[in-house]
Amino acid sequence: MLELAWILLSTLLVSAISLVGIFFITLKEQVFKKALLLLVSFASGSLLGAAFLHLIPESLSGSSETAFLAILVGILSFFLLEKFLWRHCHERECPIHTFAYLNLLGDGVHNFIDGVVIAASFLASIPLGIATTLAVITHEIPQEIGDFGILVYGGLSKGKALFYNFLSAIIAILGAILMYFFSSFFPSLTLLLAFAAGGFIYMATTDLIPELHKETQPAKSAAQFLLLVLGIALMWLLRD
Repeated sequence: MLELAWILLSTLLVSAISLVGIFFITLKEQVFKKALLLLVSFASGSLLGAAFLHLIPESLSGSSETAFLAILVGILSFFLLEKFLWRHCHERECPIHTFAYLNLLGDGVHNFIDGVVIAASFLASIPLGIATTLAVITHEIPQEIGDFGILVYGGLSKGKALFYNFLSAIIAILGAILMYFFSSFFPSLTLLLAFAAGGFIYMATTDLIPELHKETQPAKSAAQFLLLVLGIALMWLLRD
């Protein structure tokens, strides 16, 4: 029951991150962009740290070949999810209203996976679950800010955008509960952890780090690097 309490608390906390959008949207655009890139830097480091320092080592308790295959499956699965469902919309390059619904659908699938992964991590060990939750949170903050902005830009009012974004976020709780009570119907924990590692690596290297390359000023680039390293260092400190 202790694991269930941790799982529910963690998924509720992750889901609540979807409500941060309004605070950041009210900031001036220049301040908003600066804060977002710093969050992206920290999120990149925490995702990579969680993958390489927590999830992959835990997944190697069985067959290493199978674990690395699951990592590749995770990378490919997140690629397909983003390619066909959770596509990022830049400026006005895609149909706004269509993308708003696709974003909610794809984000819901991704949140479900987050819930499963968080539950699987806590079932393996509480420190691993905490580390995974922190990694998910640091990724969710900049992501949820972007999702909120996309929904508003797609024609939804701020109230509706916040509400639908939160509905999408709490799907993580469903995934976590199903994983906790019906884990025997899911693949082995080691495979799920390896799959999650692949997803984290994909998100950090294809979604977040490329955004950091848009900054070319040496001082700001140095700050981004330091925050990226800080994210990795935090994951190092949270090892079992």
